[in-house]
Amino acid sequence: MDPENHTQISEFILLGLSDEEELQSFLLLLFLSMYLITFIGNMLIILATVTDSHLHTPMYFFLSNLSFIDLCFTSTTVPKMLLNIHTQNKAITYQGCLTQMYFFILFGELDIFLLSIMAYDRFVAICHPLHYMVIMNPRLCGLLLLASWVLSVLDSLLRGLLVLRLSFCTNLEIPHFFCEINQVIQLACSDTLLNVIEMYFATGVMGILPLTGILFSYSRIVSSILKITSARGKYKAFSTCGSHLSVVSLFYGTGLGVYLSSASTQNPRTGAIASVMYTIVTPMLNPFIYSLRNQDIKGALKSLLGIATVRE
Repeated sequence: MDPENHTQISEFILLGLSDEEELQSFLLLLFLSMYLITFIGNMLIILATVTDSHLHTPMYFFLSNLSFIDLCFTSTTVPKMLLNIHTQNKAITYQGCLTQMYFFILFGELDIFLLSIMAYDRFVAICHPLHYMVIMNPRLCGLLLLASWVLSVLDSLLRGLLVLRLSFCTNLEIPHFFCEINQVIQLACSDTLLNVIEMYFATGVMGILPLTGILFSYSRIVSSILKITSARGKYKAFSTCGSHLSVVSLFYGTGLGVYLSSASTQNPRTGAIASVMYTIVTPMLNPFIYSLRNQDIKGALKSLLGIATVRE
């Protein structure tokens, strides 16, 4: 690429989900509603687990952290998208794009780590119930959460620094509603080999290894449940991990769907629309999945809302 094609950029252009003007009001209302549902739902889960002493267990400790991370994950992209739609201004500053990219990767990877930790928690609870509180002690829970944060922070920081070294051409249009790292790298004029290598490596370490751990945990869980003789015992065991398994399936299923849709089409807008599923829909549905299938959460939410009503 010739040097004259390089530019000192100050902003990118987020093309969003659609250019049709008549759809903008609908998209604004739709995603504002989804964001408010996500915010309220996850905040209720956090408040319920904090205020109810019966939920002060490892399982709900990780669930409250998952709700917090889901809330942050959605907040890295949706407010900016809503602002762009409302103001009809698709620009995002270079610094804003890098910041959004950093936090999106950070909270996305934390989501993956927490789902794998929660799978391990269910494995210990079902396969080693008598030693559950000894194994999943507060120190181990804190260390697992700390390790997740450290690894996620380091990887997202590394990816951000690798993007900083890139130079960009005059075409600064991102066919997405947020600064998705793959789309940003494709706009670079300089060599992106290091970025590609790091992405593949991070996908293996941060994606495939946690998924392998989840699959191993659930293979052992299923094996243990099948050994239970009573139907009631099997149902009780399945019910303790059914919500988490639903969330895992939703998260990885939508992520795989985005990957397949992006690989099978030349239109990048298709991938942007598909990514709505795991960036917005999944965090919105998680509180419903955990509250509808969990009697403890139901009771805590009823108690919480009852206290709020009395105080009003």
